[in-house]
Amino acid sequence: MRTKTRMFDLDLVEYVRLSYESLEDACHAHAEAAAKLSRLSSIFRAATLASTGIAAVLASLVAGARPEWRLASALVAAGAFAACAAYVGFNQQPRIQGHRACSARLWLVCEKYRGLLAEMHDGRIELTTLRDRRHALLQEAAAQAFVPL
Repeated sequence: MRTKTRMFDLDLVEYVRLSYESLEDACHAHAEAAAKLSRLSSIFRAATLASTGIAAVLASLVAGARPEWRLASALVAAGAFAACAAYVGFNQQPRIQGHRACSARLWLVCEKYRGLLAEMHDGRIELTTLRDRRHALLQEAAAQAFVPL
């Protein structure tokens, strides 16, 4: 099964393996992007909670006669509002879910590639069948990577 393909002068087995590895890299990249966005979202939520807590404490101190406490309370309340507005405005949840869904879909295609690779290494598949299945998997991977949510 070590026949040469015209593309890049690679044998078909190497081409299938390289296709699988690039697909697996894309799957991992989407999973990492979802994890990073999820961490950033958690940081925004924690900042919003902390700033509103500080604003509440300072607002209770405003009852005193010191004008600097009023200014501090107003500034922290504005910061709390800005953090909340940024969290709501940037709304990362759809992007997080999109990356997670894309990673899951690509993982399924990766599993099919693993099956194809196993059949190749066991010698249980003919060359024409291998090409057809590889082509079908490439089309499926391309379709799954760009499915809108």
